[in-house]
Amino acid sequence: MLIKKIHHVAYRCINAKETVQWYAKHLDMNFVLAIAENEVPSTKAPDPYMHVFIDAGAGNILAFFELPNSPAMDRDHNTPAWTQHLAFEVGSMDELMAAKTRLEAAGIDVVGVTDHTIFKSIYFFDPSGHRLELACNTATAAMAKALDDVKWEMLNEWEQTKKAPKHAAWMHDGTGFAGA
Repeated sequence: MLIKKIHHVAYRCINAKETVQWYAKHLDMNFVLAIAENEVPSTKAPDPYMHVFIDAGAGNILAFFELPNSPAMDRDHNTPAWTQHLAFEVGSMDELMAAKTRLEAAGIDVVGVTDHTIFKSIYFFDPSGHRLELACNTATAAMAKALDDVKWEMLNEWEQTKKAPKHAAWMHDGTGFAGA
């Protein structure tokens, strides 16, 4: 079997209509589809829901469920808030900076621009509390190759030590990329 692409990723939202409107207004994502049922098709549980689908570009679909009969939404308190997020790629630094300006003008708190060496990004939250990231790639082909060359060594060392391997320390230690 060969996976073609991600069909969609689904998250819970507090309000489906507000979510669709927010993503359209702030991230220019189009509303694609709504599905509503009073019974969950896979489990047959009697649990009404609204399932909305939003175009995240390049054939990617972001979906949300509004679940009015379930307990209030909350997050996994055993996982740091910065960990679970959705990251969307933008085409240029100009687009990233324009999005940052637009979000801040709308009263949305934005963290960044954060320099990850191979990309720069900003972070903010949607109305349901999902952390979002907009990222602009800045890696050179040599950087990408250097990271690809050490990925298994890094993963294997991490598996043994649970400490950050130093194979790509140039990304964050201030020394910069020394490769050609």
